[in-house]
Amino acid sequence: MAGVSDHDDRGAAGRPLDGVLVADFSRVLAGPLATMTLADLGARVIKVERPGVGDETRSWGPPYSTHPPAASTYFESINRTKESVALDLGDTSEGGDRALAFELARRADVVISNFKPGTMDRLGLGYDHLCAVNPAVIYCEINGFGSGAGADLLGYDFVVQAVGGLMSITGAPGEPTKAGVALVDVLTGKDATIGILAALAARARTGRGERIEVSLLTSSLAAMVNQGQAALETGRAPSGLGNRHPSIAPYETLHCKDALIAVACGNDGQFARMATVLGDAALSADPDYATNAARVGHREALVERLEALLSIDTADAWVGALTAADVPAGRVGTILDGVALAERLGLDPVVDVSGTSGAASGGPPRTRQLRHPVRWNAYRTADPSPPPALGEHDAAVRAWLRQPDVR
Repeated sequence: MAGVSDHDDRGAAGRPLDGVLVADFSRVLAGPLATMTLADLGARVIKVERPGVGDETRSWGPPYSTHPPAASTYFESINRTKESVALDLGDTSEGGDRALAFELARRADVVISNFKPGTMDRLGLGYDHLCAVNPAVIYCEINGFGSGAGADLLGYDFVVQAVGGLMSITGAPGEPTKAGVALVDVLTGKDATIGILAALAARARTGRGERIEVSLLTSSLAAMVNQGQAALETGRAPSGLGNRHPSIAPYETLHCKDALIAVACGNDGQFARMATVLGDAALSADPDYATNAARVGHREALVERLEALLSIDTADAWVGALTAADVPAGRVGTILDGVALAERLGLDPVVDVSGTSGAASGGPPRTRQLRHPVRWNAYRTADPSPPPALGEHDAAVRAWLRQPDVR
């Protein structure tokens, strides 16, 4: 059984999760995002995939990577710095693939899966099976609607956004809209990571492992924060407001001469400065707009007046002037615009993934991925490697699992 490293790895060569082994039985997004995060932090992650097929997202395209092997960019976005072993979990022969999967899980510090509840138990890879031989294991199960009454419901981000209410507060009024990314899966993956890291910290004190469960529905509901609390307190479900904030104004997109800008006036002082920049300082003294509550109550008229003022100049000009006056504002842009902004600000949003996949020997290196967002002082993140080809590490992992339990 593996354990957390006893030595202090802080410094130029240290990574927070050095010495942690993760057995990754997850697919699609939430689980792989969690395990890639652990890999970024230094854990060794071994991804178990179906022979010949692999993670479903390998084929979720277009677009596909321009570098061989031709996996989808979807798969590549959440599977760097992992090893891939293709195991047939239906192979119950002595020393066969299921036995190797069990051995991997037995050695692991962390096991993560997002099969339908009960599947891992039926395969002999459930928490009770593993805890009997590895009591220090941290076992994380991700599902759609829990392992009780909702166990038979299939958990897909799009459906959970619908039934959990996120769609109802997204998009224009009267037309529920999904978020532009599989946000519930992303949030669930991050919640799973938080739970795993907390369990690792607790295990360092107690020596005991833990069983963790996180569902897409509960992650989605918890992420509703102020909107969720408003619904609980008032008994009234909020609806979509487009780009507007339900409790603050102006806190929305506004039309300029040539483009949209986003303005976020979080207090009366910021609004007063905005009015001055726009050339109508008296606006902030008008009783209809002097306080945030008044502005929310007269939002339609306020937006009309603001856009009339903004229409005389370009978005870039107004953003520059508002920013200089300490009013939060920015031009509405694309993902590539966001990456470019982060690069100009020195935030290094992109990581170079050096080298090529073993199955793609001789091909050009994959060089650009969005990096792990946390920066460290004493520690560092892992040196990234390309997302693996299906079964790329079969030989090495199988040989290692058939050796005595040494890391």
